[in-house]
Amino acid sequence: MFKKIISVINIISQVILMITAVISLVTAYIVFAPDDLPKPFRLVYASSSEIPIPSISDSAVTPEEPVLEEPVYQPGDGIMINTSTKIINLLDPGGNKYIRLTVVVEFAPDNPEYEELPEEEKTQYLAEVEQSIETRMPIIDDTVITMLSTKTYEELYTAEGKELLRAEILSALSEKIPDMHIIAIYFTEFVVQ
Repeated sequence: MFKKIISVINIISQVILMITAVISLVTAYIVFAPDDLPKPFRLVYASSSEIPIPSISDSAVTPEEPVLEEPVYQPGDGIMINTSTKIINLLDPGGNKYIRLTVVVEFAPDNPEYEELPEEEKTQYLAEVEQSIETRMPIIDDTVITMLSTKTYEELYTAEGKELLRAEILSALSEKIPDMHIIAIYFTEFVVQ
C-alpha cells in the first residue's frame, strides 16, 4: 500500500515537472526568440521618450484647415525642477531599510516659442513656470513619498528596479497633474540602505 502511494506521488511530481518545463520553454521562446519567428503573441514595451503636447483636438480640425504640428519635446529639452532630497523608510519587515533619493522632474514648456524668447522674457517665463510648479510641489512630494514607502529593498536595488520606479513616478505624476506635461524623471541621488 505504501509503495503504491509513493509511486503515485512520483508520477504526479514527474507530470508537474514536465508541465513546468514546457511552460518555461514556451516563455523563453516568446521572450528571447527573434520577432520574425512565429509567436502566439509579441511583447510590446512602452516608451516615454517623446511626449507630444496636444494643442488642438482632432474633432475641431476640418479637412480644409492646415494641421498644426504639435511641439514634441525630447528629454533634456524641458524645464528641470529639483524636488529636494527625501529620506523614506522602505517596506521591509524589520523597518531597517530606507532610501535617500533626489528626484528631478522635467516639464515641457507650454509656450512653443520658449527657446526663441529674448533672454529677459525667457527669465520671466521660467520664473512663472517655476512658481506654478512650486504650488504643485506638495502633490509631487506626496506621490513620490507614498510610492516609495510601498517598495522593498529588493525591488529598488537593481538597475531594472530603478527604471521601473522612474516609469511609475512618471505615470503617477502625469495622472495627478496632467496639465503640467512631464517629459522625464531623473534621479540625481539614489542610495538604498
